[in-house]
Amino acid sequence: MATSNQVKTYLAYWFQLGKKVVIQGGQEAVLPHPVISGNRYSDQFEACWNYLQSPESGDCYLEGTAQTITELLSDQWEVSDCARCAMPVPILSVGINALECPCIDLPTWPNTELPQPRSPVDTNARLNQIRERLT
Repeated sequence: MATSNQVKTYLAYWFQLGKKVVIQGGQEAVLPHPVISGNRYSDQFEACWNYLQSPESGDCYLEGTAQTITELLSDQWEVSDCARCAMPVPILSVGINALECPCIDLPTWPNTELPQPRSPVDTNARLNQIRERLT
């Protein structure tokens, strides 16, 4: 089962590559920018994430996929890394998977010369971990 944080990270990574979320049956597409602000997700991303979880958003899904956000938050789906591009992708817990990654329509991805999408990093916590290892 995919946790709420896994689905949130999944969307954040794909937003960083320019993928949009299609809302209300294709009437609108949303791409928050920026996704990361310092050591946390941006206010724009957090507002988008809260909206996507609300009933007002209707059926919404990542561009190039067929699974809705509501479906991904159910116990039928897991989020795992794509074998081709190492990006997070939804995988059925039980049943037959389509095996298509949202990167299928990104002609320049994967690109090892560009920085990979990432989650926010708490630099103070990370520096404290390094300091503790050194002592």
